[in-house]
Amino acid sequence: MPDMKDDEQIMDTFNSTDRLEALDSVVVRFAGDSGDGMQLTGSQFTTSTALAGNDLSTFPDFPAEIRAPAGTTFGVSAFQINFGSDTVLTAGDDPDVLVAMNPAALKVNLETVREGGMVVIDTGAFSTRNLQKAGFDTNPLETPLLDPYRVLKFDISKLTLESVKDFGLSNKEALRCKNMWTLGLMLWMFSRPRAAVIKWLETKFAKVPNIRDANIAALNAGHAFGDTSELGASFKRYRVDRAQAQPGEYRTVTGSQSLAWGIAAAGQLAGLPIMFGSYPITPASPLLHELSRMKEFGVMTFQAEDEIAAICSAIGASFAGSLGVTSSSGPGIALKSEALGLAISTELPLLVVNSQRGGPSTGLPTKTEQSDLYQAVYGRNGDAPLPVIASSTPGDCFEVAIEATRLALKYMTPVMLLTDGYIANAAEPWKLPDMADFPSIAVKQKDRPDEDGPFNAYSRDPETLARPWAVPGTPGLEHRIGGIEKSTETGHISYDPANHQRMSDLRADKINRIAQDIPEQSVAYGTDSGKLAVVGWGSTFGPIDQAVRRARAEGLDVSHIHIRHIHPFPANLGALLARYDRVIVAEMNMGQLITVLRDRFLLDARSVTKVSGQPFKIRELLDVIHEELNTAISKAAE
Repeated sequence: MPDMKDDEQIMDTFNSTDRLEALDSVVVRFAGDSGDGMQLTGSQFTTSTALAGNDLSTFPDFPAEIRAPAGTTFGVSAFQINFGSDTVLTAGDDPDVLVAMNPAALKVNLETVREGGMVVIDTGAFSTRNLQKAGFDTNPLETPLLDPYRVLKFDISKLTLESVKDFGLSNKEALRCKNMWTLGLMLWMFSRPRAAVIKWLETKFAKVPNIRDANIAALNAGHAFGDTSELGASFKRYRVDRAQAQPGEYRTVTGSQSLAWGIAAAGQLAGLPIMFGSYPITPASPLLHELSRMKEFGVMTFQAEDEIAAICSAIGASFAGSLGVTSSSGPGIALKSEALGLAISTELPLLVVNSQRGGPSTGLPTKTEQSDLYQAVYGRNGDAPLPVIASSTPGDCFEVAIEATRLALKYMTPVMLLTDGYIANAAEPWKLPDMADFPSIAVKQKDRPDEDGPFNAYSRDPETLARPWAVPGTPGLEHRIGGIEKSTETGHISYDPANHQRMSDLRADKINRIAQDIPEQSVAYGTDSGKLAVVGWGSTFGPIDQAVRRARAEGLDVSHIHIRHIHPFPANLGALLARYDRVIVAEMNMGQLITVLRDRFLLDARSVTKVSGQPFKIRELLDVIHEELNTAISKAAE
């Protein structure tokens, strides 16, 4: 096995700062063909960066095709990471460094690189055939296209083959190691430790020693190349100092991981088993994968044959006394909508997770969007209200899952929890919580019949209007539930017009009462009144926060309000918004939240939308803030 240094030795070499240029933050984008291992490269670079003590945020960006034609722009897979010595809340606007493993990766991603940024290119992949497949008429390495950038170009493919020639691999197997060679170079360039990557390779390929050793050799060779090659005066080695963080134990989590742990934790806090029924769909599938590993925490997972079976199994679990959970993305939620109405009619606790993606229909399966808000609030037949809650960051998914579970159990209702493709796949450092800080979740399962008459499954708690939760098989609590309307008096089937009016009113009032049981809306950053508020929800948190902070640093009167509880809204939200002269609502759809806000509060606000499948950039929102405040100044001067 190749020789390796341990972390201490590696970090000692990094501490000689004579050759290191200090940076506050860096945005690196790895891009290549789907088979080049860019997601793996990015995730391992992320692990090393977390161990180096930096704050970070990532953005995996991969194609919809399982395996698009090699070398085409359709098959480009990318992974972007923003890491720094201060708080990082987005994956970064424009890459400082682009690693392009083939012509297609260069073509798709070059325009995103900041002027003066660095482009690392594998010249070994720039064959005539690959250039043609990427749509280049001439070789961009021989044109002025790259003049605005600092370019590092060398034959990574050839250098990789040379580094692994002693391990008996086929040419195809050897070339698969070039992502590790590239990773080694980037770890060298940004003073990241290698030990964690080496340990991961030893575990991953323990049963295939030649593959294990070849990948480690390629990693070390890429690192050594940076040390020994003359890259030119404009290319330096960099360091990014550790970020200041609250004391505690941290780990890097994706939104899917955090959400899975939150669901499992909610089950523990409630003392209930979890039954998760789901059907695989992008980008929701990782939640199923994570929860399937949590049997020891009372989590049962069921991969159903379709979306309808998945939600119906979860409803059945809730009827039987467990907490039913299901998940999907927009197309799957559409298929679940009739059964979701059944859960509302039967008034059973249910957690429904929607990891949103670009739509409509199949849309953009691997791209992010926030275009299912209407679907969450309104998307069922009849008057079928339910609470809607949205997570804002990967780490926030943990607490949101617990809050959604609390509401579902207290009010005997399905709850829609909204994430999106960006939150589900992105990663950030997360401080492990002390579960003693979380109160237990009260569960009121009825265990005996009433003394004053027959059991009525639709009698009401006077505070919450929740009906009793009676587990089948409990003596004296025999009852009927289903999708047909029930009598408020007996719980039996009823077609009486007045009864239907009462039941509809009760279901609506029950959900509306939640507004008094959730925290009042706070200001995420800024003041509780002023010239301008930027309102967001979900994964727009990071770019809005950073844009508002930069604007306030310029002396501008702007604040950030981020809404977690979307239906019902916090009781004070309307009054809070009214204290600002102007309001901007920024969201990754065509204006869904602003429509709901206007409907509820007659709000006069400006809609800022983006549906490109990519998150907002900080500068896009900062430009809007400048424009809106300049407009206000101009109108005041008229």
